[in-house]
Amino acid sequence: MEPEELISSETRFAGRLLRLRVDTVRLPGGQVSRREVVEHPGAVAVLPVLPSGELVLVRQYRHAVGRALLEVPAGTRQPAESPEACARRELLEETGFEAGTLRELARFYVSPGWANEELIVYLATGLVARQPQPADDERIAVEHVAPERVPELVLKRDIADAKTLVAVLGYLGLHLV
Repeated sequence: MEPEELISSETRFAGRLLRLRVDTVRLPGGQVSRREVVEHPGAVAVLPVLPSGELVLVRQYRHAVGRALLEVPAGTRQPAESPEACARRELLEETGFEAGTLRELARFYVSPGWANEELIVYLATGLVARQPQPADDERIAVEHVAPERVPELVLKRDIADAKTLVAVLGYLGLHLV
């Protein structure tokens, strides 16, 4: 498939985390169109699994959706930070665990129709308990979840965000539909 030709690009908003730009593009047939793109530095998510098989998840209030969700630990990459270093940092900050082993499970674009954010999901095993170090603006409760509870939590919409669904359902090989 032929790419679109970029004619011009204008930044409309630049915040602490995101940047919004409006691009004017020429389609392969010659038609001119506009594309709104949210730029994001990329993020990681970590599925920590205890030797017992329990999953370590975090419950966190999400202002954008107006409620608390049960999620895998995750966070945005810092400038020049490797995805693995970010995964290790976020795991320790949010859960108090260090991973003996990190293995990449998945890599996907969160919403490629309007954003360039790529999210990398890791499986963390060989966990060693340390002290959680949450960011000043984060209120997080750590929960250990038996794998057999996952379908119920998904159907109740306690687990309802894409990164956690990809991580947990992918790891467990569950198909709910």
